[in-house]
Amino acid sequence: MSGVMKRGLRAAALSGTFLLGVGAMMAAAHAADPIKLGVLEDQSGDFAVATIGKVHAIQLAADEINKAGGIAGRPLELVIYDTQSDNTRYQEFMRRVLQRDKVNAVFAGFSSASREAYRPIVDQLDGFAFYNNQYEGGVCDAHMVVTGAVPEQQFSTLIPWMMEKYGKNVYTIAADYNFGQISAEWVRNIVKDNGGKMVGEEFIPLGVSQFSQTIQNIQNAKPDFVVTLLVGTAQASYYEQAASANLKLPMASSVNVGQGYEHKRFKPPSLANMYVTTNYIEEVDSPASKDFLKRFKEKFPNEPYINQEAENSYLAVYLYKQMVERAKGSTKRDDLRKVIAEGDVCMDAPEGKVCIDPKSQHMSHTIYLAHVGEDHSISFPKVWADIKPYWLGEAGCDLTKSNPNAQYTPSNPPPKN
Repeated sequence: MSGVMKRGLRAAALSGTFLLGVGAMMAAAHAADPIKLGVLEDQSGDFAVATIGKVHAIQLAADEINKAGGIAGRPLELVIYDTQSDNTRYQEFMRRVLQRDKVNAVFAGFSSASREAYRPIVDQLDGFAFYNNQYEGGVCDAHMVVTGAVPEQQFSTLIPWMMEKYGKNVYTIAADYNFGQISAEWVRNIVKDNGGKMVGEEFIPLGVSQFSQTIQNIQNAKPDFVVTLLVGTAQASYYEQAASANLKLPMASSVNVGQGYEHKRFKPPSLANMYVTTNYIEEVDSPASKDFLKRFKEKFPNEPYINQEAENSYLAVYLYKQMVERAKGSTKRDDLRKVIAEGDVCMDAPEGKVCIDPKSQHMSHTIYLAHVGEDHSISFPKVWADIKPYWLGEAGCDLTKSNPNAQYTPSNPPPKN
């Protein structure tokens, strides 16, 4: 072989090595690009007391994941906006994080009104959102994963238990918007199915803070217990007013304690003899819960209370991590949906084992029956393990086959195929 040819081959080999090196560096750089999560939560406004902990929980999970090497080798970056308990801000910021910030997924919303304000935008822009809140159920939308508990998990456990213990005459007071109206429909149906009677039902506008007439109506109706589905700062004044009026009826709720930790914030005994079905509160006395509390308090020592929404938000980050890694590092929504459709997207959470249902993209939960004592201490007379979000799938929502982008109710179920 001539010297010229040898030099040419050596140059080609060196050139190839250089090109391979550039390729490797480019691949490494791409692999290190952050995965962006948008976080749209109320850090001020009417709902902030229940939602600041959600932001902190997401930050805790992101820090832990980044310290452990990220997601598929990529760091997690949070893009956080304060939605100020304002639905127009949810719409504004949802467009911003999806169009300008180019986030890979969004964690967003406390109230059902906020979720329904931003959900059409997520659908329109083909985003992927996690709603980490307890709510009235029924959303069948492939752009949405729901980690909060739903009525078939909270009311199908709570209402029959209350009727067996206290009696079958029930009075519901609920916030007058989609959460309260649909939740009250669930209560109505479960009471009827269990041989009970609705002796009253009231829907209260969100800004109302005076309840003398409602309390008088309840006294006249003589229910065995009251189902309270009140939301926000103004409506919370009901409890102390009812206590001052010496109402002293057992209460059942799916929202109190587990969200706004009223048993800590309100003066005893205003919440005495309230029973709440929740998938997590910080009083849960298990090794997993204690470990979660310890890590949370170390990072956020001034956190006043760790509620179910904080736990839902924390575990949602880890479930997202699992989906991306099972999708071989892809953050594309269609690839993540395929992972969900395969099933077994599960984890051991602070509350216990949770799994995402492939049909509805809602989550199974451990449901704790929390009882508030006279001194506002918490006990757990009943725990239901692995309660599945069964209704949507059984009613006809199957996101592995179609995507209606709809919200259904017991009186307006999915159309039969």
